[in-house]
Amino acid sequence: MSKAELSAATWRKSSYSNGGDANCVEVADGFVGVMPVRDSKDTAKPAIVHSAAAWQAFVTGVASGAL
Repeated sequence: MSKAELSAATWRKSSYSNGGDANCVEVADGFVGVMPVRDSKDTAKPAIVHSAAAWQAFVTGVASGAL
């Protein structure tokens, strides 16, 4: 995924951030088959783009306490 494709992304913070700025990630919805993720403290760094399946497995693992 190119930087240009992500330039129009609408980013949202993790609901676990409680509005704070420390230790947060942001994700951008609306990209078919992938989930872009970036560090909310340094948004100038490139996003990491995961497959939708890998992202879902990660979120499920965190929610279940497995990770």
